[in-house]
Amino acid sequence: MQKKKENTVGFFENLGNHAVVLILKFFALLPLSFLYLLADFIHFLLRNVVNYRSAVIIDNLKHAFPEKSDEEILAIRNKFYRHFADLFIESMKMYGMSEKEMSRRVRFKGLDMLNNYAEKGQSIIVLAYHHHNWEWASFIQTVAKHRILMVYNKMRKNQPMDDFLLKSREKWGGLGVQMGRSAKVMFDLQKKNIPTLTWLAADQSALPDQGMWANFFNREAAFFAGPEKIARKTNQPVLIQRVHRLGRGKYEYEFTLLCEEPAKAKPYEVLLSYIQKMEEVLKEEPEYYLWSHRRWKHKRPENLPLIQ
Repeated sequence: MQKKKENTVGFFENLGNHAVVLILKFFALLPLSFLYLLADFIHFLLRNVVNYRSAVIIDNLKHAFPEKSDEEILAIRNKFYRHFADLFIESMKMYGMSEKEMSRRVRFKGLDMLNNYAEKGQSIIVLAYHHHNWEWASFIQTVAKHRILMVYNKMRKNQPMDDFLLKSREKWGGLGVQMGRSAKVMFDLQKKNIPTLTWLAADQSALPDQGMWANFFNREAAFFAGPEKIARKTNQPVLIQRVHRLGRGKYEYEFTLLCEEPAKAKPYEVLLSYIQKMEEVLKEEPEYYLWSHRRWKHKRPENLPLIQ
């Protein structure tokens, strides 16, 4: 009987997930100017009614910025809510965004450097992080000469939403690759002499017993080992992505070199350089980072070292 009940709940949950995706697809067809009115309402709800993950956000901010007063922390939280509402709307809208409209809202800095690598047949790795709108970076495939591989974590409990996000990200021609398969896909394309740009938001939290542990905003955090290992094994140049907000719904994606020859770098140098650069940016614009994520919920196992 219990098993039958679980299957019934699963059916209705799946039905609900499909319904939510249908609603998102409908709203994605509406003008962005109208959707920003919806974002303003969502912001009001997040801040004044729901207090979405307020305790998590404040705790994360207090650890990251111990020098800031309670008033300053609350101000950052409130600005984050506005950013989070816009991010939700913009991520949804990408599904229905035309190439013409996206080209008016997105530009890239450092594109010549990327394409120079591609012209030489050189594959590269781009490390991003959850700052500003990272989703629209997938538009780079329309102007890049690399084959873009976008590494992501599959939403295993919500297949309709996972399909919706994947279709949105791949609509410009890039290829979504599940984490754990990126190296295989990369090597398969290289055998065909297709240079790749492997893009991943490398600030995601790894499982405590499988990651590399380093200090991140005054606390120990686990990072995926894959980017460091792949970079050192393939000796592909590693770049870091920074997003600049030019206005509401307008962004510049800037790419700068982090490590030219990872195989010659010291162990963990790529990871530590990435963390340092990321912290520098987030200290300048803290309100645009994903502080609602429980990034520091795990504890480092005693048998794993802290990389310094």
